[in-house]
Amino acid sequence: MSINVPQGFSLAGVYCGIKRDPKKLDVSFIVSDRNAVGVGVYTQNLVFAAPVALDRSRTPSDRIRSVVICSGVANACTGDRGLEDAKQMTHLAAAECGAADDQVLVLSTGIIGSFLPMDRIASGIAAAGKQLGNSHEHLVAAARGMLTTDTVIKVAGRTVTIGGRTIQVTGLAKGAAMMGPNMATMLSAIMTDAPLDITAAQTALRDATDISFNCMSVDGHMSTNDTVLLVANGAAGGTALAGADLAAFRAVLDEVCIELAKAIASDGEGATHLVTIEISGCANRAAALEIAKTVADSPLVMTAIHGADPNWGRIVSAAGYAKVPFDPNGVILHLNGFLLYRDGAPVAFEAAAVSNSIKNNRDTLIELSFTEGTGSVRFWTADLTAEYVRINADYHT
Repeated sequence: MSINVPQGFSLAGVYCGIKRDPKKLDVSFIVSDRNAVGVGVYTQNLVFAAPVALDRSRTPSDRIRSVVICSGVANACTGDRGLEDAKQMTHLAAAECGAADDQVLVLSTGIIGSFLPMDRIASGIAAAGKQLGNSHEHLVAAARGMLTTDTVIKVAGRTVTIGGRTIQVTGLAKGAAMMGPNMATMLSAIMTDAPLDITAAQTALRDATDISFNCMSVDGHMSTNDTVLLVANGAAGGTALAGADLAAFRAVLDEVCIELAKAIASDGEGATHLVTIEISGCANRAAALEIAKTVADSPLVMTAIHGADPNWGRIVSAAGYAKVPFDPNGVILHLNGFLLYRDGAPVAFEAAAVSNSIKNNRDTLIELSFTEGTGSVRFWTADLTAEYVRINADYHT
């Protein structure tokens, strides 16, 4: 099913030579035909890339016109030259769409510590500017231009009627590894033709991120470049959404972000399983999130999932070292609906049946319940495979 591009937006994705393989696009361009509200949520890593620094300085804003993206080189840990190169990317993009430099945001992803090949990027931005369009094919090309070790594009969209207006929310994302949440986890650019004011857009994006990208991990490694941008150009018409209409928009934005987050976890490098971890009964949501993240980041848990091993001891012990107080005798563990553990001890279960439920399905569900309160969370990760090790061992060399 094709996903619509929001009104007033056009996109392109091209190959310019950053990557060795000409079949792998490496520059993406997103343009709004009018000024738009632009907000962002960024990595909390103290070592952050030049594009993060530049975008932080330009958002929030109500006059954003474009987002330019390159993949293959992260432009991270590149000092003053890296920041100047990021600014030059926005200057080149601005010239292509008739905007001022500070109306353009920039994203980069790839190898850390290398300088951008600016001559190639300049030709790529110029080429992308000539190929802009609003078809599904243009959307796919832009999504391809963001990828690094991803095996599939990540695109999600919804068309809804809110307050008598047809509104589109469409997001692109990339990510397959070096992902540990607490914003951020990857790159994403979300477009909408909904009219939003800056405060509403920033709050909506932050809250959507908290229940999606911040509830997803592949390896627990927080990147230097992670960014989620929301660009809202108001082309659907009318005044800025408020009240029930704004709540309806936020629900749609949440859906799009969750779909993108799950797609990233499912495409974790070398992954053969998408693992959903549902935590309930904690003292509060923060406690539930900490337990979920600890379980997700356990290499022993994730290798057990890869091996279709219903190893309840790894899951329960991971919860126990999450530094979250709970009564161990109140813990209940289900794996793919099978009860494995309760009252401080394992229960009798058919190991072969549980193993087959993991082996024969890409989706795996871990449910942990506690007796401390009403705090709950849903979290996504991937299994840990030998292919993950191979990909990351060979990534730079």
